[in-house]
Amino acid sequence: MARPDPQRLGSQEGDGRAAAVPPTLGPPTIMGIVNVTPDSFSDGGRYLDAGAAIAHGLALAAEGAALVDIGGESTRPGAEPVAEAEELRRVIPVVAGLRDAGLSAAISIDTSKVAVARAALDAGATLVNDVTAFRDEPELAALVAERGADCCLMHMRGEPRTMQSAPLYDDVVGEVLAFLERRVEYAIAAGIARERILIDPGIGFGKTVEHNLALLARLDELTVLGLPILIGPSRKSFLGRITGRMTDDRLAATIATCVLALERGASVFRVHDVRPVADALAVAAATVNGRWKTTPTS
Repeated sequence: MARPDPQRLGSQEGDGRAAAVPPTLGPPTIMGIVNVTPDSFSDGGRYLDAGAAIAHGLALAAEGAALVDIGGESTRPGAEPVAEAEELRRVIPVVAGLRDAGLSAAISIDTSKVAVARAALDAGATLVNDVTAFRDEPELAALVAERGADCCLMHMRGEPRTMQSAPLYDDVVGEVLAFLERRVEYAIAAGIARERILIDPGIGFGKTVEHNLALLARLDELTVLGLPILIGPSRKSFLGRITGRMTDDRLAATIATCVLALERGASVFRVHDVRPVADALAVAAATVNGRWKTTPTS
């Protein structure tokens, strides 16, 4: 499958809400996860060493990731904040190391801190993945605009320490859509080009199992914004609640979720297990779109 240009992930022009678009905006783009943290829910501590994180990022790109997302602060439910200096210490050597190693993928920095984003962009990142959608530090939007970087705006109810404390919605899909529309408008008003914006409904961030399933079932309703939809279900607890599987045994459930999301309009998939998800999405996309790239087989 042809790899999309990670520098041009958007698809619409203009400053207002785009007209509804077909559910599939383009070939699947895989974002591989590199958590440089001691406490992430799935792989905390495995890549806290910069050398291990760099090697893992290179491996994810070799497996088919067009984006590698570097994070130094866990956003799992109940996670405690990380000081700016510590987050910088964790992630900047990894971003710079991947750049210097000639990483074939684009680099995303998973942060809500302006100083961390600035240093990461200086070191080679080109996308800022902010789970707060520029609410915690509004000046982060100005930085993204100034640098001409891409960004991902995610919906989250509350903040990581409290987000799973009895989240309530009248209509989770409608409320997530309205939130994302407002944050997209904010980003554009701050000077970010529309084609630089991705949106993320925030699976697992301030949602119950039922909320997550509703978002997945009605994901196509978010395509009215005309922007690439990023989905991040990888190994999450709602999959464990449904299947009874432990964190490291949720690959099949992750794949099923990604395939369903692709059919409903997602085009960017943030996952731990790049190769099997990429293979599944290649077949799913060929089925949905009727197009595929012939590759040699052994």
